[in-house]
Amino acid sequence: MQAKEGFYYFTGRMKTHSHFASIASAIAAIVLIAGCVAITRSADSLSQLYKRPNSEWPPATIDEGVFAEEIDALPPLVDVTWYSKEREDLGKALFFDPRLSGSGQIACASCHDPNLGWTDGKRFSPGHDRNLGHRNAMTLLNAAYFELLFWDGRAEGLIDLMLRPIQSEVEMNADLDAVILKLNEIEGYRIRFLDSFGSEEITRENLAISLASFVRNRVSSKSRFDRFVLGEYRVLNEEEIEGLHLFRTKARCMNCHNGPLFSDGQFHHTGLSYFGRRFEDLGRYEVTNDYNDRGKFRTPTLRDLPSTGPWMHNGLFTNFKGILRMYNHGITFDSRVQRRSNAPPLSPLIRPLDMTKEEITSLEAFLITLSRIPRFIEPPPLPGRDVLAQDAVQDLQ
Repeated sequence: MQAKEGFYYFTGRMKTHSHFASIASAIAAIVLIAGCVAITRSADSLSQLYKRPNSEWPPATIDEGVFAEEIDALPPLVDVTWYSKEREDLGKALFFDPRLSGSGQIACASCHDPNLGWTDGKRFSPGHDRNLGHRNAMTLLNAAYFELLFWDGRAEGLIDLMLRPIQSEVEMNADLDAVILKLNEIEGYRIRFLDSFGSEEITRENLAISLASFVRNRVSSKSRFDRFVLGEYRVLNEEEIEGLHLFRTKARCMNCHNGPLFSDGQFHHTGLSYFGRRFEDLGRYEVTNDYNDRGKFRTPTLRDLPSTGPWMHNGLFTNFKGILRMYNHGITFDSRVQRRSNAPPLSPLIRPLDMTKEEITSLEAFLITLSRIPRFIEPPPLPGRDVLAQDAVQDLQ
């Protein structure tokens, strides 16, 4: 009987354990389903927070003392008195014309290729005699929206920008007076300058205006983000919307990358001056000689990122997710340099972010929505080139 009772006791416990196991499995399943529902609801609620005008989005995380304009679609360019369509077309020919260089081999388009995001895809651009500069060629996309141009802000607007590369010893290495004289000898250019300026005389000023008129309209194409913020809410998925939210909050990107340009146009030291080391570059200081500007560089636009690498002023970074990880850690690799007494201080806006791998992936997904494949632009016929070709044939004969 004891054995029987023992048997019943044992099987009873087995049944009880089986019963509890079934209950536990059911609870686990309910918890899992509830978790999935919660995640789905969370994603849905976040999506609904952003599928509305950007004036109704959740508050952005902005540091005290920072003015940050809400990110938005690009507005139309402000009208300027010096621009005309005829001058833009003339500037296009000049932009692709290597006769603006000392060697006759380098054009503006050599370093700002329309098929490479209006940069050249290189860390440093090869210039005259294959000399290399020491900074990455910034994209010309949206340059017309900025007041100060180049990484160090040494050019004040497009017209001031245009003639600097032509005269740079490591870029186009041309004597500007010689270039002007050469262009004045080309009948096709004289005719086009007459149509554009009312005089066939080519001067420094109207050369700069012509080039600036072309560069002015190098503007980013409407991206998926632009379409989203204009009301086409279906064009961003949940991961991209999560990245948008992270961009505006936890990742703290809005402190520097704000407004329609995704740039404040200001200068910051983010720890990449390589102070006291091989790649040292003091940035804005080289223009202002202000001790407080050491290591500061202009905030680049985040638009069209896939087309404009490698990134940063020194072109050292070819993996964009690696850049996000670097900022996530607060640029800690530069901490030893920062301990030097005379090192330029890191921007107070740089700090660890504690984002997860998944959040970094979502942030990257959102940043990709700011881009669109560059429009193809075919180089135009160049005035006087047909004459040069005929002369070359005659020389061979």
